Amino acid sequence: MDQQEAREIKSQLAGYARELAERSGAPGIEASGVPDAAATLVRAPSLALGLAPRADGRYAIAVRYRLGVPAARSIARKVAAEAGETVDVRRTGRIRALAGPGVRPPVVTALAVGETDRVRPLRPGVSIANVDVTAGTLGAFVRVAPAVGAAGYDPAAVHVLSNWHVLVGSPSGQVGDVVVQPGPADGGRAPGDRVGTLASLVPLAAGVTQTVDAALALLDDPVVDPAYPVGRITRTAVALGGEAVGKIGRTTGVTAGRVTAIELDDVVVGYGDELGALRFDDQVEVESTGDGPFSRGGDSGSLVYRDDGVALGLLFAGSETGGTDGTGLTYCNPIGTVLERLGATLLA
Repeated sequence: MDQQEAREIKSQLAGYARELAERSGAPGIEASGVPDAAATLVRAPSLALGLAPRADGRYAIAVRYRLGVPAARSIARKVAAEAGETVDVRRTGRIRALAGPGVRPPVVTALAVGETDRVRPLRPGVSIANVDVTAGTLGAFVRVAPAVGAAGYDPAAVHVLSNWHVLVGSPSGQVGDVVVQPGPADGGRAPGDRVGTLASLVPLAAGVTQTVDAALALLDDPVVDPAYPVGRITRTAVALGGEAVGKIGRTTGVTAGRVTAIELDDVVVGYGDELGALRFDDQVEVESTGDGPFSRGGDSGSLVYRDDGVALGLLFAGSETGGTDGTGLTYCNPIGTVLERLGATLLA
């Protein structure tokens, strides 16, 4: 089926899946530590539904379910049967944000193959975080539009792009918080390792459907190395599915993968006790094409790009199991949406 037809069928199946979940009384994924309204939000979706690319350039319906969620497998089978032959069903592990307090912790420094040391000038892929977070990844450098900047806007100012749960970390995080490189889990401390301050963010809140997990930090020193490791990435595109992609992250370094689903709705991601489980729509799924996982804890914030150096997404979550090879699946926010929400453009 073509993309528009697949979208229409996905919408129909989403309603069917919710009806099945309500009939079965499936409790879904517990949203501990959040209000009852949020628990209701994550209780209804038992599946994530999106579009999966086919070899012929057309699309199948992507059906993703998690073992351990009551009735999820049964609902997935019924939805797949309703979709017919053009369906791609996969089991995911538990999906969690890949850095920050209470979420999937970063792999310990000694076992990380990415850059966990102090690095100057700053470059993509290094360890970074709010001084009260553990460690995530510096994804890219950006400039912001004047309307987003504070009074005294500086057109030469350079910002770091990463995730909300890397640069903010909790609902108590505030603009002006200190950001350090490396992240605290890798030995970063203020004031010696300070590189900037939290400048802007897209809020995350329980009970609200999300589309991005993103924030910016204003750098103290605008001298950076944006060309590492594949040259300057200045262009963006919408993921269509099937693209060969790469990323450089604090934990797994440079890895390769393939976009296995786009426009995934009802992706439920664990954020620990403060926020519980949050639901994300319009997400991009990536599966590793290498020997190991595409991402692990601490890779949050990595920029995901095509082989030709065009950015597609901002990595924010993943599972340790599931997928074709059992090494887990990675989830990304569409980069165009991220930059639009933050009023930013990639550094040219």
